[in-house]
Amino acid sequence: MTVLSQGASPFGDRRPLSLDDAVARREQLRTEGKTMVLTNGCFDLLHAGHLFLLERTSACADELWVAVNSDASVRSLKGSNRPLQGELERAYALLCLEFVDAVLLFDGRRLDNEIQSLKPDAYAKGGDYSLETLDKKELAALEGAGAAIHFVPFLDGFGTTDLINRINNLPTT
Repeated sequence: MTVLSQGASPFGDRRPLSLDDAVARREQLRTEGKTMVLTNGCFDLLHAGHLFLLERTSACADELWVAVNSDASVRSLKGSNRPLQGELERAYALLCLEFVDAVLLFDGRRLDNEIQSLKPDAYAKGGDYSLETLDKKELAALEGAGAAIHFVPFLDGFGTTDLINRINNLPTT
């Protein structure tokens, strides 16, 4: 009998990159002539809307990188009851997906500093965003990097808030 979990860490080598490590890996990609698309979000409860966004986004470049809001960042954006899962759990879930190549955490409310450091070839957001609603500093950083900007259609009814509401409305027995 083999015990698969003996001595195992729940995250193994599926951990988020530091910004310094991400910048070094990004330089390596450039050297190899490969492209990178970046997206970002809280990814508090991974659901079909997230998966649709990530799968579609992965087709925009050789590698898909996901910048995930840290726990402190999620609290500042969503309130004291969030995140529902910690940043390492959220990063691990994303890194288990075959179309996600790298994850990094960020502490701010916005991603402009990370965009300036990584200079992605492309950037993608859900269709609930537009050029007009993207954060102006993020947009300026993307334009400065020369990144192509893509919007993936939003799937109505497949948001984290929708999922939380459905869970909260389940009958109790």
